[in-house]
Amino acid sequence: MLDNIKENKMDLNVNFIKSVLSLFSEMQGNGISLVYLGEFNHEITKMFTSMAESDMERKNEDRNVKKRVYHVMVETLQNMNKHSDEITSQQIGNGLFIIGEKEDIYYVITSNKVARDKVDGLRSAIDEVNAATPEELKKMYMQQIKHGKLSDKGGAGLGLIDIARKTGEKLVYKFLPIDDQHDLFILKVEINGDKIKDEKSK
Repeated sequence: MLDNIKENKMDLNVNFIKSVLSLFSEMQGNGISLVYLGEFNHEITKMFTSMAESDMERKNEDRNVKKRVYHVMVETLQNMNKHSDEITSQQIGNGLFIIGEKEDIYYVITSNKVARDKVDGLRSAIDEVNAATPEELKKMYMQQIKHGKLSDKGGAGLGLIDIARKTGEKLVYKFLPIDDQHDLFILKVEINGDKIKDEKSK
């Protein structure tokens, strides 16, 4: 009887390892280099950016691309911290952070829980940023710097505007219902390495 119990435990361990290896293989295929799920704060942000920088150093990545990826990582993590509905008094929240690179396009994905009553405002802010031209984004950015908001009704935050300006790409997002009061906010930001290198050569 004891031998059977031991065999069952070993089978579970082997199956678990197989699942992990399968997931790892799928992540590699999608260019994912870092995944973190759990508490996040300033120290964890520093750890992520340091690991990403080391990875790009090993790849001999272009200096301007590294700067842009670093900047976007910091802004998206701060944005996650700002909009998370799970921030404690110690400024510690919970969320998912992913960074990867495929065919010279880096992508940063964050996900966190937000209160349902904040969804419309956040959606409106991102849509506003996505609809803006580079000139309009610059104007929005300067207004935020000067006044702290776009209008009496609020508007897109400085972080979202800055991410869009630095990447030149649309912000991809989704809200998935969790329960009656909360949604899961998923944000994906792309940094096109080829485009940044072309900008440098002009």
